[in-house]
Amino acid sequence: MKRRLGQTDIQIAPWVLGTNTAGWTADEATSFATFDAFVDAGFTALDTADVYSRWVPGNDSESEKIIGRWMKARGNRDKVHVFTKTGMDMGDGRKGLSARRIEEAVEDSLTRLQTDYIDLYQSHQPDPDTPEEETLEAYERLVQAGKVRWIGCSNYNTAELERAIRTSKEKGIAQYQSVQNEFNLYARDKYDADLAELMQGNGLSLLPFFSLAGGFLTGKYRSEDDLRKSKRGESIGRRYMNPKGHAILHAMDRAAEREDASLTEIALAWIVAQPGVVGALASASSPQQVAELAGAVTLELSADSLRELTAAGI
Repeated sequence: MKRRLGQTDIQIAPWVLGTNTAGWTADEATSFATFDAFVDAGFTALDTADVYSRWVPGNDSESEKIIGRWMKARGNRDKVHVFTKTGMDMGDGRKGLSARRIEEAVEDSLTRLQTDYIDLYQSHQPDPDTPEEETLEAYERLVQAGKVRWIGCSNYNTAELERAIRTSKEKGIAQYQSVQNEFNLYARDKYDADLAELMQGNGLSLLPFFSLAGGFLTGKYRSEDDLRKSKRGESIGRRYMNPKGHAILHAMDRAAEREDASLTEIALAWIVAQPGVVGALASASSPQQVAELAGAVTLELSADSLRELTAAGI
């Protein structure tokens, strides 16, 4: 069941828990219960970022803080894998991937997480204002110091990733082991054939986010009435309520009947079956959601279902 993350020694089951909801739509007690259920189900990797959830008034890196308090309360740091990210705008000029910013950001994350190392430290987005060499050399120093075990990146395209890999190899310094990009049954352009070939040729793994397309791939949005029931309905409607979206849902309905599974299970099982994917990245805001998602990533789709689902999104 476990898969290797890139060329690292990290082995994980194929679900990485997105924790952006911790301290936002899920309070601390609910987050603790959700994390407990996740680990009890046999999973180990939690993904966060220093910027989660600064978009909420009064919040500042709540996700990392809650994960840190949970690990301290449970005494389980050596049993979980902590993935976090930096590079987004944290306010007060704290943004980007300069050496100075990375060195400051990692210390802040270590303090909030109440740990002395991070399993996977990721560039949240490219920084065009900082030379790639400066960023990667900063990461190399963190790896040598034992503060970071491995590094990854997020929201990188083929050219950006190719440049980073080339720099790492030429300098003999830390290399990205994973990419977090949007990828699901509807949106596949951020993991196209060129990027997939580059990643697989260099041993990198994909950690796809937005796995359920904001809930569209759960089947809860099928009509204008459905869209009006949700705060996110308008944005979901603009992006997904079109012939392509409806074709994907119809294919998912047929696969769900064939596999005796929910649409959520179908959506995640398809992702997990794609080459190069180490695990689907999906959030859960309750223990009940953990139970459903845990079943999804262990479902093996039939060849007919995989073929029909893949064709529907093209």
